[in-house]
Amino acid sequence: MTTLPSRIEQATARGGHITFVGAGAPQSVSWAELHADARRMAAGLQARDIGPGAHVGLLGPTTRPLVTAIQATWLAGATAVVLPLPMRMSSIEEFVDQTRRRVGSAHAALLLIDPDLAPFYEPRPYDPPVVGLDGLGTSGPFAEPAIDPESLAILQFTSGSTADPKGVMIPHRTVGANLDAIITATAFDPEDDVIVSWLPLYHDMGLVGTLTLPMTTGADLVLASPQDFMASPSRWVEWLSDHRATATAGPNFAWALAARAMRRMDGLDLSRLRVALNGAEPVDPESVEALVAAGARHGLRPGAVFPAFGMAEVTIAGTFPEPMSGLRTDVVDRRVLETERYAAAVDLTAPGARRLALLGRPVPGLEIRVVDPESGTLRHEREVGELEIRGTSVTTGYYDRPDATAAAFHDGWLRTGDLAYTVDGELVVCGRIKDVIIVAGRNVYPQDVERAVAKVDGVRAGNVIAFGVDGRRGQEAIVVVAESKADDPAPVRAQVAERVRDSVGLAAGDVVLVAPGSLPKTSSGKLQRSLCRARYLDEGLQPV
Repeated sequence: MTTLPSRIEQATARGGHITFVGAGAPQSVSWAELHADARRMAAGLQARDIGPGAHVGLLGPTTRPLVTAIQATWLAGATAVVLPLPMRMSSIEEFVDQTRRRVGSAHAALLLIDPDLAPFYEPRPYDPPVVGLDGLGTSGPFAEPAIDPESLAILQFTSGSTADPKGVMIPHRTVGANLDAIITATAFDPEDDVIVSWLPLYHDMGLVGTLTLPMTTGADLVLASPQDFMASPSRWVEWLSDHRATATAGPNFAWALAARAMRRMDGLDLSRLRVALNGAEPVDPESVEALVAAGARHGLRPGAVFPAFGMAEVTIAGTFPEPMSGLRTDVVDRRVLETERYAAAVDLTAPGARRLALLGRPVPGLEIRVVDPESGTLRHEREVGELEIRGTSVTTGYYDRPDATAAAFHDGWLRTGDLAYTVDGELVVCGRIKDVIIVAGRNVYPQDVERAVAKVDGVRAGNVIAFGVDGRRGQEAIVVVAESKADDPAPVRAQVAERVRDSVGLAAGDVVLVAPGSLPKTSSGKLQRSLCRARYLDEGLQPV
């Protein structure tokens, strides 16, 4: 049973590098050199009495100083609390207020902040000391502390897509178990594999899946910021080609942007890519197929596409498919799924057929089961219920939230809140329990509505939210809120309403078009249906 520092120490001897890319020239640093810097920074933390048991808030964009500070926090034996930066800035006051709440709820003993952000964060009474990421210099020696594998390595805030963010407790033991599971499930080879990532380091997929994995194995990593990707999605594809990447990851919307970029680009070589992980949000089979088609002339192998399931509460990796198996789908009858909670297999050409991505089997050390969310009784294959998980990399609970921790577990199994079923042991996720819209005895999944509406001309793809509200006769009504640049919104509303009827066979109770950039999203870019619904009910949306 090892800790992250012990794994990092072993990895530094392997000679791998981390290369920072983005707006300027690439900066390549050996893991050994970064480790030496981290030891000096860890000595600076120790000089400020930061050690085992202390929580350190880390706030800043993806840079070498931030990555060094994350490792230094672990070397000092403290818990890393990487704080989110907004994907879109609604107001600096709101961002600072959210940061202060997270720092307080994490009981951080110190806040390390990027110097460019420091002027916006004015410490108040009872705030922890604030130090710049460049302000931890010390002449004192670093003393390696004794670290308990059961102590917290990471306090990972949930995205808050369906509720207020909670601090997920991830001990060293569970991080190590999940890293080992990823290595086995993907046949990861640190001597050959090259990871490229722009994912935010305040999100579990970026922090654990694409940073900590190479940091603790010595594999090569090419790292950018999410802001660099969003400014020009084609850069991601260029980095994959230029650095001969074998593995990368992103949510479905990002892959859709990558496919669009690849159609107009030439001279790419994606032939070494073998793990193109699609996760963090529902996988759209049509978007994946568009990606495969766009990447074909650049050498992208169809089998490289890697739809998977993960969440912060299992550290990151939950279920993985076999490497190079590509997208595989289960085709079911939509009406039976919605009315009987059963995934009845049908032919793709059948009326009302719905395709759902197969997400693989549990990674080593984890088990999954599907139960009735109300009674807790076990569901059979193809029967829809709540996904539950247990095993070596499951969280020990939510920090300082015994109520939330107790509610999250059922007989030792983690309740995920996801509606799912299994096929031959493989996982299929239908949606979130809290998001389901119940109309006329049917369980309508908002993702189906959103995916259909996103294809309407004048609607911004990936910027559609559907939810239910109380309608007439006590039944829920479907409301669709979509971002649009259309000069004349009336025809777009009509097309959206028509697309809702065509996709789910029900009329929309209301269609609201809003300005680009105004839909509420989490810090990791996920749509916030619950917050959007609350704003709709409070008449807080601003229609175009």
